[in-house]
Amino acid sequence: MTVTPSPMTVHRFAMRFSSTPRGARLARHLCAHRLDVWGVPYGSDAHDAVVLVLAELCTNAVRHGRVAGRDFAVLLTLAPAARTVRIEVTDTRGERLPRPSAARTPADEVRDGGRGLLLVEALADRWGFGPRADGGPGKTVWAECVV
Repeated sequence: MTVTPSPMTVHRFAMRFSSTPRGARLARHLCAHRLDVWGVPYGSDAHDAVVLVLAELCTNAVRHGRVAGRDFAVLLTLAPAARTVRIEVTDTRGERLPRPSAARTPADEVRDGGRGLLLVEALADRWGFGPRADGGPGKTVWAECVV
């Protein structure tokens, strides 16, 4: 007998990671595997786009949102009916907010050392940020990708 999941099922993966490059790499690998299990296969354009957006958000959490001794958290959800993947990355530095490309200057890119948010803007259908849902210190940066 084959069990078909309900189209109302929402897949969810949540985990905390150390605020280090190794933690960001582990988050990327675990989420890439989870997407494949959920039916967004390795090597597909959708999988690659979501993993790249996730990698950029995790890297930013480590690089710009790190507080010594504090982890960052990842919440990955897939709503099969809408075919939308939502990525949420939460760190503990609420005073360092991301700035959309329209608000950035060339000096910001030199100082910050990259153009990661430009990739997020290009690949995600929507993205933004807000305070942590649990009321703790920090922020959550999120992105949604239709797969």
